[in-house]
Amino acid sequence: MTDPILRVGAVACVLVGLFFTFVSTAGVLRLPDVYARAHTASQADTLGAGFTLAGVALTLGWTPTTFKTVLLLLFIFLTNPTAAHAIARAADEEGIEAWTVDDDRTDEDLLAASREVADGGQPVEDAGDSSAGDASSSPADEGGTDQGGAH
Repeated sequence: MTDPILRVGAVACVLVGLFFTFVSTAGVLRLPDVYARAHTASQADTLGAGFTLAGVALTLGWTPTTFKTVLLLLFIFLTNPTAAHAIARAADEEGIEAWTVDDDRTDEDLLAASREVADGGQPVEDAGDSSAGDASSSPADEGGTDQGGAH
């Protein structure tokens, strides 16, 4: 192969890698739930990194650094799908439901549902609101015995 053909191949690989990376980014930002986002991050991001690293390997030629680049490529091909599977499995074990076509809940509804306690159904307070909520809900505070320290 001649040098200009390698350059064209490297540029083509990097451009295809950038395309898949942008598709992955758009998917993570636009898709409705954790399962769809993990899917796009797993597939499109793996292909994006793979094509980009292949372009780098073509640019470097036959050097020890190319061998390291190929090893990195194999590592990404193994770990990205495994990480996406672990994220989806953890979401499933937490009881997060997948979005469906007839799901009419808004983002605010989903956020409120994610903050509910499984057994009591009461919303979990934000970290910023915890100091105000602790002062009004503690029986020790009503008697004036608590000086603002830890309970």
